[in-house]
Amino acid sequence: MQLSDFNFSLPDTLIARYPLESRSASRLLHLQADGSFQDHCFTDILDLFNPGDLLVLNDTKVMKARLKGKRASGGAIEILVERIFNQNVAHCHIRASNSPKAGAVLFIGDGAVQVTVTGRQDNLFIAEFSQPILQVLDQYGQLPIPPYFNREAEEIDSVRYQTVFNDPTKLASVAAPTASLHFDENILEQLEQKGILKAFVTLHVGAGTFLPVRSTDIQNHHMHSEWCEVPAETVKLIEETHARGNKVIAIGTTATRALESAAQACGGKIGAWSGDTQIFIYPGYQFCVVDRLITNFHLPESTLLMLVSALSSRDHVMQAYQHAVEQQYRFFSYGDAMLIERTADL
Repeated sequence: MQLSDFNFSLPDTLIARYPLESRSASRLLHLQADGSFQDHCFTDILDLFNPGDLLVLNDTKVMKARLKGKRASGGAIEILVERIFNQNVAHCHIRASNSPKAGAVLFIGDGAVQVTVTGRQDNLFIAEFSQPILQVLDQYGQLPIPPYFNREAEEIDSVRYQTVFNDPTKLASVAAPTASLHFDENILEQLEQKGILKAFVTLHVGAGTFLPVRSTDIQNHHMHSEWCEVPAETVKLIEETHARGNKVIAIGTTATRALESAAQACGGKIGAWSGDTQIFIYPGYQFCVVDRLITNFHLPESTLLMLVSALSSRDHVMQAYQHAVEQQYRFFSYGDAMLIERTADL
């Protein structure tokens, strides 16, 4: 398949740059297995899910990973902490007028924190901080909101760009699992009362989620690496759900990638697993675990759009996207949602 197969025209006015007043006030486009679709409110999932179905959610938390500082010469720099390896060492993106060399020292917080560049790992810089990184981020960092918001992070983002069920001990993502942003405590309680179960996986979202696909032939694209974990208790719930004929519903593309990565690592059947994943899901992929997916509307020509097209079909998804544009659905991280049914035997 070609990159252009996943292009569509999106008016700038449909990009949701701020959240709605209520998390669950979004709209929901339900794409069924036969390609038909219906317009709903997000809260209609209470009627679209059945008792015994299982929601799988990503419990990662977004770091205040963006730091602004200076070189010794006074030139401005910006550091995005991508992945923390120990209390003082991380892989980072660094924006500066000139790319810093090994040995360069950068300064955060009027010089209170020194960051020494010690080398490179692919497109990332290896950086050593003079103070514990999480403390530095807490004191000086900003949430790394998506570039298409075209604004600086604001106070509202500190709450609304985090899920209500995030695990504070899993503070390691640089982007939110945005399909989960639609869930508030009230709708989670109503789902539980109906007998709809939930389980958790962890995938720490990297900045690579925003990187464009540069190859015209999508099969030549190489995904960025992200760490994920599928615990044994989640595997048990998935196995029990499928055994009784219920559906496993992944909440977001990150949960989907975690589940399918674990299945691939375990020979095609879901199993407990943790590690780095570079899984690239595009049409033709045979799903092992996920039956249904809740996801937001994604960027043209993005790997996320390719993933949802693999669960349904490219034609079905592109027709649904055209409808969403015509009906003025809100797009991207703070936008509206889709519920996508898996199409069998693609």
